[in-house]
Parts: sequence; C-alpha cells; structure tokens
Amino acid sequence: MMIGELARRSGVTTKAVRYYESLGLITPRRLGNGYRDYTEDDVRLVREIRALHRMGIPVERTRPFLECLAAGRAHIDDCPASLAGYREVIDELTERIEALTARRSTLIANLRAAAHRGSTVAPAVTDEDYLALPADLPAPEDDGAAAHLPGTRVPRITLPSTAGKGVRLDALGARRTVIYVYPLTGRPGTDLPEGWNSIPGARGCTPETCGFRDHFQDLLEAGAGRVHGLSSQDTAYQNEVVERLGLPFDMLSDPALTLADTLGLPTFEAAGARLFKRMTLVLRDGAIEHAFYPVFPPDQHAAEVLAWLRDNPL
Repeated sequence: MMIGELARRSGVTTKAVRYYESLGLITPRRLGNGYRDYTEDDVRLVREIRALHRMGIPVERTRPFLECLAAGRAHIDDCPASLAGYREVIDELTERIEALTARRSTLIANLRAAAHRGSTVAPAVTDEDYLALPADLPAPEDDGAAAHLPGTRVPRITLPSTAGKGVRLDALGARRTVIYVYPLTGRPGTDLPEGWNSIPGARGCTPETCGFRDHFQDLLEAGAGRVHGLSSQDTAYQNEVVERLGLPFDMLSDPALTLADTLGLPTFEAAGARLFKRMTLVLRDGAIEHAFYPVFPPDQHAAEVLAWLRDNPL
C-alpha cells in the first residue's frame, strides 16, 4: 500500500510516517519504480507507536516495544525491555507529579498568606500540613473488631468509583485486590472535625493515600491486581483527591457505609458523622484473604502491605 493509505488506516499523518521511518522504526520495501510499499505489519507498527505516544511514551523510545513484536511476541509489552520502558516513564511522571504538587502547595500557601495578611483569622490548613503527622499522634488499639473478617465472603455490593463506573466487590476475580479503608481526607480550605488529632487512628488519611500512590507499581509487581482507596466521602470529593494527589488508582465511595453494616466493619463518630475506622482488606476470589487492623502509623502502611504481599506470594 502507499504511504497515504497507511497514514489513513493508522490514524496519523504522512509526515508522522516519514518521521517514524527516519528513526528506523518502520522500514518499507521499495518497488521497482522507487515508491515505498507498506504492509499490514507496518499498519500495526504505526498504530502501536501512536498508542504508546498517546500514553506519554515519546516516539523515540518506542523501539523496545516494536522489537518485542519483531521477536515474535504477541504483544508489544511481553518483553522485559518493554516493562522497563513502562517503569522509566512512570518514574518520570511520578517526579513531574511530585514537582507539580510541591509547586501547587507553595502557591496555595502564598494565596492563604496573602488572603489573610492583616487578618485576625488564621489561614486554613495547607497540603503540607496534611502530609505531616504530629509527633504525639495517639495510636489506635486492637479492639478485635476485625478478627472475624479473614475468610469472610465479600457481599454483593457495587460501589461508585472515580473512574465513573461501579465496582462490584464480590466479583473482582482471582487476583488480589487491596482496598484501604479510611475515615476521610482533608483538603485545603476544608476544616477537619474538631479534635481530629486526638482521635486514635483518625489523622493521616492523606499521607496514607500518598504512600499507596508512591508504592503503587511495587504493589502490582508484588501480586496486587488492583488497589483502591475507600471512604464515605462522595465521588465528587474523591475525584478532587485523585486529581490533587495524582493518584494512579481509582477511589471508591460508600456514603451510606453499606460495607461497614454488611461486614461489621468498625466505625466511629466525629462531628456528628459516622466514619470508617482505618483498615485495609485484601480480597481474592470473592473472600477476604487478610485484614490489616488497626493501622498505625498511616504514612508507613503501604509499605506494610507491600511487605505482606512479598511474604505471601500466590
């Protein structure tokens, strides 16, 4: 086929095709009259390059993926070099997210300071305050409220997620799903319940979430098929958390605490609201395989879950 047809079928421009050729990513054969002749294999290569580029992988770094196909693999990411390529880009994105988050926190702090300059009203809590845990934070005690959970069948409950779809908890499959359950995440400009720091196990939801974000790839490599955060906050609130913290996983919402009522999960009262106590469930084949409770300190909990997964491979 001619270059125009290849470009049309692959969803790119002829200029893009010529660029791929200049990098040696595709190599068409030449006809006797000097024209390039492209094949169905070239169509697939160009489509794969386009798909990788849309995920954030520069065209110049797609070679390991294409070489995986050339080696006879069915998928572009069936090779170690392809997985290394994913990890490299993920690490770069993580650095960018962290840099942007830090920049955003600085801007918020400056905005708060400017808005309250000369005022007797104290500025609202910032992102940095949420990420730092007080040294005297009280530790929760193990009251046995989760002892009945390991081995319990997961109820047929569907919860809304920040991906815009429902997640049915009893149908997550044979791979392990890690769901960390927490009371609520604070955010700039939103006051925490009065006395929040003095309630054992209440403070630390944002640091805990950041821990699962930072260990997300490690958790997958250790055998987790999915990771979700879950609280009683609604999906709109959770969407803000996903965007602000740059989370690579979806958050679940259970405003009615249906899961707590069905499974007998521990809860507590704060500022007139009933909230989940902090815990983490590992689900597999429609049952609770393991329950982490109580959780403390929250900012180190993701590493604790990671260690358990590595110590208990399937």
